[in-house]
Amino acid sequence: MGENNPECSQYENSSFSCPNDSSFGIRLGMYTFLILCMTVTIFGNLGLIISILFFKQLYSPTNFLILSMAGADFLLGFLIMPYSMVRSVERCWYFGNIFCKVHYSFDLMLIIRNMIFLCWAAPAVFAFGVVITNSHVSGITDYELLVACFHFCPITFNKLWSVIMFFTCFLAPGSVMVGIYIRIFIVSQRHVRILKGIPNHSQHETITQLSKKKDIKAAKTLGIVMGVFLSCWLPVFIAIVINPFTNFSTPDVLFDALNWLGYINSTCNPLIYGFFYPWFRKSLKYIILGKICDPSSGSANLLESI
Repeated sequence: MGENNPECSQYENSSFSCPNDSSFGIRLGMYTFLILCMTVTIFGNLGLIISILFFKQLYSPTNFLILSMAGADFLLGFLIMPYSMVRSVERCWYFGNIFCKVHYSFDLMLIIRNMIFLCWAAPAVFAFGVVITNSHVSGITDYELLVACFHFCPITFNKLWSVIMFFTCFLAPGSVMVGIYIRIFIVSQRHVRILKGIPNHSQHETITQLSKKKDIKAAKTLGIVMGVFLSCWLPVFIAIVINPFTNFSTPDVLFDALNWLGYINSTCNPLIYGFFYPWFRKSLKYIILGKICDPSSGSANLLESI
């Protein structure tokens, strides 16, 4: 227990370090579930990344937005989830004070990055600046001792930064997302109404029906992605903003569970795309069967009959 830190000497006989009374069966179940989530997150988003980069037919502004989101989700699964999994299951942080800050910074950066599409620089500066300088825990008594002496790496914000986080990193971008979706939905519905007005006996009947289906499907998919995103992240951000105003009364187990609910959004995204986009399922077959080793497969027609 922090043997190199003189301030920890008074806590050497403390029984509060790494309290974990969970049975082996519970820990095994948690590890199994979280490893499954982590595996789907890493390989599902890696499949999205390879698909969009490799197949020329998928080069589009919309898919490059999906690519950027998949990149952040992949890094979350690869860099953040493994250490968070150990912390959550073992109720202990084994990786030291410095790596706690590094892990915390990357975690915060990738979360903010998921809120603010396409921009990496601002979340990186914000996350590392706030965490490394300890601005987010300024005024919170004995936070450093929790990390150094009791081997905790809690997700904690003081009153000021909890409010800033909620409004700038969730409420504002979330409102923009809702606004954009409503706008896209209105335009899509207007397009469908226009297409419905085209006589069925026209030579464009087949194209018209396909266009209507695509518009409705695109709006539905976007709505599901946005709904899952907000549902996964809203609870933990509410906990973040409430916690410092209630003297940090939120149980650690509950806070951890809400944080993992946010992480699981990165697990859900490739599953949603796989369910709604046939091109993703086709591209995965190419990847799994090794067909992408043939350079000419990059020009394959993935959108046929979609």
